[in-house]
Amino acid sequence: MPYIPFLKKKANRSEFYGPDEDIPVFVAILMGIQHFLGCVGGLITPTLLISGTGPTALNLDSETRAYMIAASFIVSGITSLIYTSRFRVPRTRYFIGVGLLEIAGVAFSALPASQAMVENMYIDGTITYLPCPDGFGAILGTQIVGSILSIIFSFVSPRILKRLFPKIVTGIVLFCIGAKLLASAMKNWAGGSGPCMQMPDEGLFALCPNINAPNPQPWGGPVNFALGASVFFTIILIELLGSVFMKNVSVVIGLIVGCIIAASIGMFDSSAIDAAPIGTFLWVKTFKLSVYGPGVIPVLFSQLAIIIDSIGEITAVCDVSQKAVDGDEFQSRIQGGLLTDGLLGIFSGLATTMSTVLFTQNNGIIAVTRCAARIAGYVCAGILILCGILGKFSATFLAIPEPLIGGMTVYLFASVATSGLRILAYLEWTRRDRVIIASSLAIGLGVLLVPNWFKFVLPRVENAALNGFYSAIRTVVSTANIIGGIMAVILNLILPYEEDDKGIPKIEDSSPTPPLGGASRMYYDEERQEQSIQDEERKY
Repeated sequence: MPYIPFLKKKANRSEFYGPDEDIPVFVAILMGIQHFLGCVGGLITPTLLISGTGPTALNLDSETRAYMIAASFIVSGITSLIYTSRFRVPRTRYFIGVGLLEIAGVAFSALPASQAMVENMYIDGTITYLPCPDGFGAILGTQIVGSILSIIFSFVSPRILKRLFPKIVTGIVLFCIGAKLLASAMKNWAGGSGPCMQMPDEGLFALCPNINAPNPQPWGGPVNFALGASVFFTIILIELLGSVFMKNVSVVIGLIVGCIIAASIGMFDSSAIDAAPIGTFLWVKTFKLSVYGPGVIPVLFSQLAIIIDSIGEITAVCDVSQKAVDGDEFQSRIQGGLLTDGLLGIFSGLATTMSTVLFTQNNGIIAVTRCAARIAGYVCAGILILCGILGKFSATFLAIPEPLIGGMTVYLFASVATSGLRILAYLEWTRRDRVIIASSLAIGLGVLLVPNWFKFVLPRVENAALNGFYSAIRTVVSTANIIGGIMAVILNLILPYEEDDKGIPKIEDSSPTPPLGGASRMYYDEERQEQSIQDEERKY
């Protein structure tokens, strides 16, 4: 509340609300809405992209897409409730949930592997891509298998996790994920990644999204460019001039500004909203679950990325919630988060949506508002579930023109890549670091720039099982974040450490770096190494 002169002698200060504190109802509702606005833009993006048009999407009808968006809202709300809660597994020392204010949504890190799987399913290579709902069922079934990996890692010692996923690996994976997703975002900005991207001179797809859409435009034309730019530069303008609240919801404000401009020139198609039901829920539509063999290995590596994200995010939320970032309680929160990742990955697949992951941007809201009360997370989760049940609300996102989605996702995906750069910036950039990063990015970014580089290396054979195995290898090698992450993990384990001027081998801090973290050094001596870890975690 503002300070009123002469009426209050007490200095005005910002109150901090801990995770288990009671807060006023109005504050809880306001904070819940704030967290909802902070995550809604990123929450719907993976579903919009995988269900849309083009060779890496499922080309589904608007009714099915509206249901998928609704399911994403509902599942995100349910998973947020579970993450925010925390309870012990009976008769064990293990927990489910984190017990802090956590908001979950559909994972960006699962999108590249899903897009690669879809592209591999469309083996005919023609320009007309028919709807493939069974393909989404294959993605969900394979995701359920991959989620078991998080359950396994939840029982692994935290020290081993630190050795496998140091910040040099985390930074490379996040950077490659952002770079991979930026390609699809830029295509959407220009008009979409569907058949109109081929720019035929005539026919249904001579304009984007097709000639029957309201006020269609040529792919890459000035109108599409201006629409995407209206979202992108509004976000930047808010960062320059906006208040703290506006900055936390800048993506939503940018999208609203773009929607107003698009509506003024008649580019909104309300048919999806008109056809959508007033209310919906999970399993109104279902997909035939199956396990896509060539996609198992890529999905497992995507699950590793989710594990890395979770460890860093839980560390960050402990810090902004003024909870310990070392010791038994902290490790139990990590264990509970990873176990929840696995269990909810299975639930998400059964509930017809892709895997969810904890959203890092909500930690910034906690840091600014100084409200870490879990009740605010419960309010946000309730809003997410309510938005999913309201079918008309979910269908509204389908009416948004592709260039607006592109302008928004370019910013979101670039933020993912920037997070990777920020983590890498804390390295000391020894020769060993340079070799690992250069080698990993050489392959990761190389296959992103030339996606067909490995396509013809392995032969096509008659044996279906062997051909499926070859297809899995192609998918792994052609997905930037997966092949880049594999290179980083292997090189980090096998390359020797350098020696400093005193002849003592320098061992780099292998703890996953959270978004709010810094850098540290560890020494060869075990006692000093342990002390260094604890000192650095206190800084987090």
